Amino acid sequence: MCGFVGCYTPGRADAIDAALLDRMTRTLEHRGPDGRSLTRMPHLGLGFCRLAIVDLAGGNQPIHNEDRSIALVCNGEIYNHLDLRRSLQRRGHSFRAQVDVEVLVHLYEEHGPAFLDRLNGQFALALYDPARNRLLLARDPAGIAPLYYVWRDGTLLFASELKALLEHPLVGRRIDLTALDQVVTFPGPVSPRSLFADIRSLPPGHLLILEGGEPVVCPYWDLDYPLATDLDPAAEPDYEALESSLRASVGRRLQADVDVGFYLSGGLDSSLIAALIGEHDRAAGLTRKRHAFSIGFPDRQIDERCQQEMVARRIGAVHHTVLFDAEQIHARLRAAVRHAEAPLKESYNTCSLALSELVRRHGLKVVLTGEGADELFGGYVGYRLDARPRSGTEDFSLDAQLERDRRRRLWGDADFFYERDYVALSETKRALYAPDLAAELDRFECSLAPPVDTAKLVGRHPLHQRSYVDFKLRLADHLLADHGDRVAYAHSVEARYPFLDPEVIDWVRTAPPGCLVRGGIEKAPLRRLAADRLPPEIAGRQKFGFVAPSSAALLQARIPWVEDLLSRARIAGAGYFDPDTVERLKTRYRAPGFALNTTFEPDLLMIVLSFEILRDCFRVPPL
Repeated sequence: MCGFVGCYTPGRADAIDAALLDRMTRTLEHRGPDGRSLTRMPHLGLGFCRLAIVDLAGGNQPIHNEDRSIALVCNGEIYNHLDLRRSLQRRGHSFRAQVDVEVLVHLYEEHGPAFLDRLNGQFALALYDPARNRLLLARDPAGIAPLYYVWRDGTLLFASELKALLEHPLVGRRIDLTALDQVVTFPGPVSPRSLFADIRSLPPGHLLILEGGEPVVCPYWDLDYPLATDLDPAAEPDYEALESSLRASVGRRLQADVDVGFYLSGGLDSSLIAALIGEHDRAAGLTRKRHAFSIGFPDRQIDERCQQEMVARRIGAVHHTVLFDAEQIHARLRAAVRHAEAPLKESYNTCSLALSELVRRHGLKVVLTGEGADELFGGYVGYRLDARPRSGTEDFSLDAQLERDRRRRLWGDADFFYERDYVALSETKRALYAPDLAAELDRFECSLAPPVDTAKLVGRHPLHQRSYVDFKLRLADHLLADHGDRVAYAHSVEARYPFLDPEVIDWVRTAPPGCLVRGGIEKAPLRRLAADRLPPEIAGRQKFGFVAPSSAALLQARIPWVEDLLSRARIAGAGYFDPDTVERLKTRYRAPGFALNTTFEPDLLMIVLSFEILRDCFRVPPL
C-alpha cells in the first residue's frame, strides 16, 4: 500500500501546479518511502509514494491499460488479483507487470464502475477515464484505506491523508464543529466528515464519480443484516465454512514479495490468526519462522506478556516485545495526534505507534492483525447484554422519554442503547464547550441526526444493530483509521485484516446471531475454532480490553508542555472549550489515587489536550 494525491480540473487544461503537487506529495512520504512519482496530464495531476510489497521492481504508479487511455493510482492490496488476472488474460488483456493493482484498469474496461463488486481487498483508488471525461474515486467496503477529497471552484482535490490537502491554497483550516462533537460523542469522527470543514472523507464502501457537473457520491456496498423476522433462531451455522473462509483469508493476506509478520496481543483474535498463519506455513512447507510483535506494560493489571509468550512459543514465532510506560505517552503523543489528524480519546495510539516502530526496526513492513473480530463476532460487553431478553417494563420518567426520543432520532429505534445516554451527555458537553459554543450546541450537536443509515438498523436483531453501528463508527472511522492505518503508516508499515475478508463478513451476516454470544460468552464461533489450536487459557479467555494510561498520568506528572497546552490562558484564547471546566477537570485528575475508567467514562482532558496539539500541528486559528 501507499499514499497518493490528486488535483483534477475538468474545466481547465494545464492548470496543474507542479511545485504545489510535489509539496502535497511529500507530506505522504512516510506512507511510501520506496518510490515517489509525479504525473501531469492536461486536466489531472497525480502524486504517488510507494511502499513496495508486491512486484518490487515493476509496481510503480500510475498504472495504465494497454493503450494508456486509462490511468489509475491505488493505495491498496487486491487479494484475489491472481484469479482476476487469469480471467482477464483469457479475455485478451495483456499485463506489463506482476503488481496486483494492475488488474483494476482492465476490470474497469470490462465492467465500468461495477468492477468494484469483484474485488477482495483493502484499497482506496483514483481512476481517470478521459474518453468519458470521468474521474472515479473509491474506498474499500470496510474502510481500511483512507481517502479524503475537496470539491471547490471547479477543482477536485483528493489524497490519502488530510495533511496533503491542507497544503493546497483552496483548502481552509476551519474546524468542523460537528466532527469535533462526534469525537466527544462517538469513538471518533464519522465519514463523510473530517475535522476540517472543507475536507470530506469518502465513506467506506462508497465511490465518487465526477463526469461533468458536480461529484456524485454513492454506496456500492453496505453491511446488510437480515430482518429479525427472517431469522431462524434454531438454525446452526456452518462452522466448517467459517474455518475454510478464515484459513483462505489468512492465506490471501500472506501474499507478498517481502516478509510478513503479525501482531500478537495475547487475546483470542490475534492468537487465532497467529495459529492459522502457522498452519498455512506448515501446509506450504515453509520452514522459516514468522516474526510476532507485541506490547507490554509495567502495570501487571493491564500487561499481557505472559499470554503473548505462551502463544508465540506454541507456534514457534520469533517474538519481539516493546515495554511501554507512562513516560512514553507524552514522548509520542504529539506524533500520534499529527498522524491521526484528529483529537484522541485515549492514549493507546501512542502504544500502537511504538508497536509499528518495532515492526519497522526489525526490517518488516507488513503485519496481520486481529482487528475486526469484536465488531463482527460480538466481542464487546454490549453484545452480552444484547443477548439477554429486553425488559418488558418501560421507564415513563421525563428523562427516560427524552432519551428514548434521542435514540429514535439517532438509530431509528428507541430501544437501541449504544454506549451512553446522549441527553445526559449533551449536558456534559454544554459544560465542556466554551460558553459561546455551548449556547449554540443544537446547531452542531451530532446526536440530533443519525450518523449511519438507519434503514440498516430498523427491524434487525439487537446484536446485528450493534454490529452495524460498531462496524461504521468504531471500526471504520476509529480502529482502522487513527488507531490503524495512521499509526502503522507513520512507520511505513501495512496492516492487513483477515477478519474483514468479504467471505468472513458474509458468513457472519448470514449466521444466526444467537451463535455469536452463547451462554454469556462472546465470540463463540471463534472460540470453537480456537479450542484445538490454542492453549485453553487463551481460547477460553474473556475479552481483555487494550487499555493504556489516561490523561491523568500526564497531569499527575506535571509535564511542562502539557501544562502549557491546558493552561487557562491557552484554553480561553482558543475559544473551543470552557477554561473553568478544564480547570475543574485538572484538579480532579490530579487528586491522589485518582484513576479514570476509560471504558465507561470519556477522558475529556485527553480530548482537550489532543485537540490543542492538533491546532499546533496544523496551524488551526482560534475561533
